[in-house]
Amino acid sequence: MTIHYNDRVAVITGAGHGLGRAHAMLLAARGAKVVVNDLGGQVDGTGADAGAAQSVADEIAADGGTAIANADDIATRTGAENLIRQAHDAWGRVDILINNAGILRDKSFHNMSLDDFETVLKVHLLGSVYCTHAAWPLMRAQSYGRVLMTTSAAGLYGNFGQSNYGAAKMGLIGLMNALKQEGRKYNITVNTLAPVAGTRMGATIFPDEVMPLLRPELVSAAAGYLVSEDCTASGEIIAAGAGYYSRVQVVEGKGVSLDPAGNVTPDLVGEMWDEIIDMDGAAPFEQALDVVQRVFQNLKRD
Repeated sequence: MTIHYNDRVAVITGAGHGLGRAHAMLLAARGAKVVVNDLGGQVDGTGADAGAAQSVADEIAADGGTAIANADDIATRTGAENLIRQAHDAWGRVDILINNAGILRDKSFHNMSLDDFETVLKVHLLGSVYCTHAAWPLMRAQSYGRVLMTTSAAGLYGNFGQSNYGAAKMGLIGLMNALKQEGRKYNITVNTLAPVAGTRMGATIFPDEVMPLLRPELVSAAAGYLVSEDCTASGEIIAAGAGYYSRVQVVEGKGVSLDPAGNVTPDLVGEMWDEIIDMDGAAPFEQALDVVQRVFQNLKRD
């Protein structure tokens, strides 16, 4: 298998540094026309510098690839719409969207301002919503699209001091789960990457000695497959970092069925607690309706 993106147009947010830059370089080297988006701010989202996106676009061009820079703020509806419009105006289509842009404003929930909470949600979650919403009609019209969200272990499992970041990152899983259903008949896949990488954001978490093992390019290998024509999977969460790759799923245990016509009390739930939380035989569900069907199937068995 040799994956390429010839004649494909890719939009990558937050591509002026780190993971986004690695994604952009990989796709461009394999034939994609790339829009490199980056506001050029600091890790906390303050400031702006159009030179960040332009520098990566220039680097791609110097390597023989095709790229243009964009410095719009995707945390605004107008900025996201401008970004997608620029890609479409330049090359007539949008095939790949990698929602990678992100910022950090870490504090314990008790000490965090609501401004800091909302700002992080706007970049990670709403920025992904705005960009995807702008690209979606184009992908539907051409019956082809590859959308990649970026989540985090902080969202999947939690991390102290990252309630804003974690909420945004888990919100993207819910967005993916709906869009995988809606995109299916239009040949649009929507997947999510959970990266561990030595980037500007990672530098605040990982010790210096492990940073060389956390090359962003190792994550981009997974991203590159997920946004390729070869990959038809949709609704997948893939963890990637330091050469490690794994599927992540939200699963539900086999549970317990109590008589709905009976007297179900908090005391009874407490008595059954160990059985309720037993994860032996846990399984994922394809859609919300499957959970409802399982509830009623349990009723029939009773």
